Amino acid sequence: MSNFKYSSARRVIAVAITATLLGACVTSRVENIREGNTGILEGEGIVIMAKSYHLGNETETKFISCVGDSIGRGRTGLRVVPHTEFVDALFPWFEPRTAPAETKGLPTLMSRPGVAEMIKEKGVRYVIWLDGDTDKVAGGGSLSCAAGPGGGGCFGFAWWQNDANYEASVWDLDGLEDAGSVSADVSGTSFLPAIVVPIPLIARTQTKACNALADQLKLFIVSEEIA
Repeated sequence: MSNFKYSSARRVIAVAITATLLGACVTSRVENIREGNTGILEGEGIVIMAKSYHLGNETETKFISCVGDSIGRGRTGLRVVPHTEFVDALFPWFEPRTAPAETKGLPTLMSRPGVAEMIKEKGVRYVIWLDGDTDKVAGGGSLSCAAGPGGGGCFGFAWWQNDANYEASVWDLDGLEDAGSVSADVSGTSFLPAIVVPIPLIARTQTKACNALADQLKLFIVSEEIA
């Protein structure tokens, strides 16, 4: 091996070892804006909808499921009414073309025959509209793999950064008002060092955003006063 190749190999190995020791890197920021009082009584529940559902850019179904599962989990979990159950029960008023885009449309919606009664039957106090996505925003490095008579392997180093940005708008169906919003912005950098065998160090950016958003939403809804 030439001095140049030896030096390059040493640099890759050093970077790979450093990445392995540090692991994937994730940073997060969670904020909320409160517009009104909240609180939830026994028997009341929430339903989670994709805000972009009626804007033509549907929020990832798996993210909505993740937030719902996280909000409903544990002793402090809230009752979550399944999205499809709610939409079917209120058909056609929460279909893409008929769902209210703003809270000012709630009084008209609630005045329609059977709507208020069905919402009460389902025990839904809050509609949470989720919007956002997870995107790859940067990446780099070089990774190559080869196989030969004596075996094979991979050599190199690659990295990529994903940003997860989500916002949840909370509608209070009891007061027919916008209670506020909660947002989660999470950035994660994943690494893939390879010295014969690739070692993926994955930043679970979307999972972190899901859990952070769900935890803050629970606090937001349970709290009764404007901060």
